[in-house]
Amino acid sequence: MDLQLLWFCLIVVLWSGYFLLEGFDFGVGMLLPFLPKDESERGVLFRSIGPVWDGNEVWLVMVGGATFAAFPAWYASMFSGFYLALLLILFFLIIRVLSFEWRGKSDSPRWRAIWLAANSIGSFGASLVWGIGLANLLYGVPLNGDGDFTGTFWDLFSAYTVFAGLAVVLFFAFHGAVFLTLRTTGDLCERTLQTARRLALPAAALAAAFEIWTVFVAVDRNDKDVFPPVLPAVLGIVAALLAVFFVIRKRTGLAFVMTGVGTVLLVATLFTSLYPRVMVSNPNFANSLTVENASSAHYTLVVLTVIALIVLPIVILYQSWTYHVFRHRLKGEPAA
Repeated sequence: MDLQLLWFCLIVVLWSGYFLLEGFDFGVGMLLPFLPKDESERGVLFRSIGPVWDGNEVWLVMVGGATFAAFPAWYASMFSGFYLALLLILFFLIIRVLSFEWRGKSDSPRWRAIWLAANSIGSFGASLVWGIGLANLLYGVPLNGDGDFTGTFWDLFSAYTVFAGLAVVLFFAFHGAVFLTLRTTGDLCERTLQTARRLALPAAALAAAFEIWTVFVAVDRNDKDVFPPVLPAVLGIVAALLAVFFVIRKRTGLAFVMTGVGTVLLVATLFTSLYPRVMVSNPNFANSLTVENASSAHYTLVVLTVIALIVLPIVILYQSWTYHVFRHRLKGEPAA
């Protein structure tokens, strides 16, 4: 049971890392149609995430691989039940990737506008569907006695799950705006700060409401006590409010730390509310997948732990080095 808990926690860490890093990437993408005034500024926004976006996707690959290896029953039920939703995410991620690679292939304004829109749509769509999909793990989906999904695509949509998706979208946009205040200069930086200030209160409000609602859902649909889910929820609300405070005071470095902490605590609130289950079954709660009945054999978990102890520090060190190299502020270039 100790290794099962360890791997559940590791998967939470991987989701947190993905949301933390890809969250501001998605946020920058969502701001592309609104923030820049000209092609030079649009180039700055693309270059602000250009060197790191693909490295951030490594966390998604790792969380998928870890789930497949450590909790194969969870992986099978989630990836088969959420098949259409995952295809949507794949579509959004693909058009976003293409926008980075193909936007610079032509100087045509129409060509560049198409790929800017692709990046923005991909960023918004992936954020929304990730929020909806992960919220369904707690809210519950129809599972039979073998843990197989028996519902339809439309069963993934409820007031709670859609609200979760919108909260993730707005908080990522806020996270991205604060990130840009650290990467831009001059008038663009000032407008970025104003955008972050406009997004601050709505993003914090939706994040707080989502975390409070998540605690209620955990009690109502997952047979949980208020504690411990309320702990990361309260800390997440505090982090979001501190982010608002620091943005207003123009302490953007601290604000970015708080949006990052707030993003991690959103994930922590959801998974703390979910444990010891990994996928809640509704209406037949007894069919829920748990950490125990969805995990691999003990020996498999031992081998995976050794691999993780080698691979994870390498990934963290490499990405830390990458962010250190590309830490400087960017200036606009004359538009072609």
